[in-house]
Amino acid sequence: MSNASQRIIPLEEGWNDEIKAKAIDKLEALLNGGMDSGQASMFGPREYVQIYTTCYDMCTQRSPYNWSRELYDRHGQTIERYLTSNVLPALREKTGQGGTILLRELNHRWSNHQIMNKWLKKFFTYLDRYYVKHHSLPTLSQSGLRRFQTHVYDEMKQDTTTAILGLINEEREGKIIDKSLIKSIVELYESMGMGTLDAYNADLEEALLSATREYYAKKRDFWINDSTPEYLVKAEEALNEERNRVADYLNSSSESKILKVVEEEILEKVEMVLLEKETSGCRALLQNDKSEDLQRMFRLFSRLENGLNPMASIVQSFISTMGDDIINRRQARLDGGEKDKNDDPRFVKALIALHEKYLGVVKKDFSGHSLFQKALKDAFVEVVNKNVGQYTNAELMSTFCDRILKSGGEKLSESEVEETLDRIVQIFSYLTDKDMFAEIYRNQLAKRLLNQRSTSNDAEKLMIAKLKMQCGTQFTSKMEGMLADLAVGSEQRTEFEQRMRSVDTKLDFSVQVLTTGFWPSYKSPQVSLTPEMSKCMGVFKEWHDKKHQKRKLSWMFSQGNASVRGTFGKKSYDLQVSTLQAIALNALNDGVSLTFEEFSRKLNLDHAIMKPLMHSLSCGKYKVVRKTPPGNKINISDKFAANAKFTCNMRKIRIPMASLDSSFNTKRVEEDRSIAIEAAIVRIMKARKTLQHQQLLSEVLAQLAFFNPNPRVIKKRIEALIDREYLERSADNPHVYNYLA
Repeated sequence: MSNASQRIIPLEEGWNDEIKAKAIDKLEALLNGGMDSGQASMFGPREYVQIYTTCYDMCTQRSPYNWSRELYDRHGQTIERYLTSNVLPALREKTGQGGTILLRELNHRWSNHQIMNKWLKKFFTYLDRYYVKHHSLPTLSQSGLRRFQTHVYDEMKQDTTTAILGLINEEREGKIIDKSLIKSIVELYESMGMGTLDAYNADLEEALLSATREYYAKKRDFWINDSTPEYLVKAEEALNEERNRVADYLNSSSESKILKVVEEEILEKVEMVLLEKETSGCRALLQNDKSEDLQRMFRLFSRLENGLNPMASIVQSFISTMGDDIINRRQARLDGGEKDKNDDPRFVKALIALHEKYLGVVKKDFSGHSLFQKALKDAFVEVVNKNVGQYTNAELMSTFCDRILKSGGEKLSESEVEETLDRIVQIFSYLTDKDMFAEIYRNQLAKRLLNQRSTSNDAEKLMIAKLKMQCGTQFTSKMEGMLADLAVGSEQRTEFEQRMRSVDTKLDFSVQVLTTGFWPSYKSPQVSLTPEMSKCMGVFKEWHDKKHQKRKLSWMFSQGNASVRGTFGKKSYDLQVSTLQAIALNALNDGVSLTFEEFSRKLNLDHAIMKPLMHSLSCGKYKVVRKTPPGNKINISDKFAANAKFTCNMRKIRIPMASLDSSFNTKRVEEDRSIAIEAAIVRIMKARKTLQHQQLLSEVLAQLAFFNPNPRVIKKRIEALIDREYLERSADNPHVYNYLA
């Protein structure tokens, strides 16, 4: 190594002759001359190595000639001097000349500063590696940034922030601005945080949020005169623009804060005003089926915390009003003189159509949101449980199902039947008296099955499966048992038919065996049978008792049916009648004439059964029996004979008879409810042992899914259980019950 390279370099000589002259002065001249920052030839490799070596030598000389501390200080002073003598005057000169001019100058000076910082760091790299690390000082880059912050940024930030906000507001008003310029200045703010966003947040973001709030408050007051859909279109556009603005040139952390401010100003503060506008609010949009506007309303208000609650309340209220209209129309028809029947398909179809429509709205326009599902449910629970006239909605709905499922009812394809059943089960789910529906439905199902009026066994099974899915096995077990009885019965009928072939009789006789627990209870009058019927019944009883020794048979004559050949004049007819009607017709054979009292004694039937029986034969559409005197009412003074003059265009005639049993047994439903309430009380008390009255009441109500009992009824059942020693009152507190094992 040459002696020259080992020479001690004095501080001033190394600094002035080498570093300042060859590096710093040249660097400043290049920056002031506007050299493109992308140029790579500011310092050639040889120049760079020479300057780096000088710095290295000055930092590695032995003390007292180790100039590391002095070079570190002069590095900072150099940057400071350049900033105060060159950069600041230029920026001050541009202040007041317009936001864009100032920002461009700042951007230019910031780019130059980054170049200077980079080259000085390269020249003094050895300082960063050893001196800075050993003395825990800011790195050269940090030192350069801090000086820029202290001498330039802190003085200019207020003016530049104002300039940025001005440009942003110009863009909001539709003007074109230099986005890349703002993006560069935003990066400067980010850099001033020294690795954090503190400077950006404090010096730009806070002012931006405040300016944004002020801007959109003015816009809100201007837009509020528009219709709700027009206002929401502008609000959505504003939110999208703000999101894009952040993506274009702001820090991504600002997005949620800016959007929150905009949402508060243009949505939250006027939500109720927008929702309740008379001609364009939520109710008007629902009324006019404005799907697109409803979707936008849902999208925007879902952005607010609890923003959907008022909207859901309006939806619920609107659906309730629409449901009330349907109920009022039914009431108006009844008030107008229309006969009140348990069959009102128009009413049920209107409920189904309303539900289908707004279920679609909830799914499509409100994305199936749980709040709107609840609104739909609560509205329909209110509507479906409002009864009009003497028949409950449970009965009307069950009868509608009966129309769908029985032959001669609604003419529907298989897919239409399934679709309609789906919809009626949805309406059924809102009923509080589900047990009442089940009782009525079971009675109607029994009639369909016993009279062979069911259109399809598959459709019956499908409906029961839907009810089972909705309410559980317990709800449909009896209905399933009824279908099972018929399936088993068909096998037994085939076996019995073979036995009947050996019996000498003119009757084509068959029996359907039913399980008592599954089927509704029926009136069973002990009618005087014809000899042939008695003979056939005796054969069946003998055959059945051998096959099922422990089963007891009870005959339900009111539910039987018969096909009777009747000859009136020269013409014969096949009459489809009930068993009781067949016995009555047989009694009038061969021109016999009987008074009402004689008829009653002959058939061994009381007046309550005789009247509907004879009415069906003598006062209905097909008057196969002549009543004297004529009329549409049966009196005990009437006289009856076969109507020799009866004629009909059809050969096969079905003669219906009014049911002897009500469509459902209210007393039985009440009994079942009492049992269910007591069972729930015992279950709860067995698990809890001790419970307060109010707590027991609420737990019982929570457990009962098929009906909604009155708390007084529950209290009565509690008293009954205390009397039967299932429970006792606590000696210390009469409102506390104890379970007795």
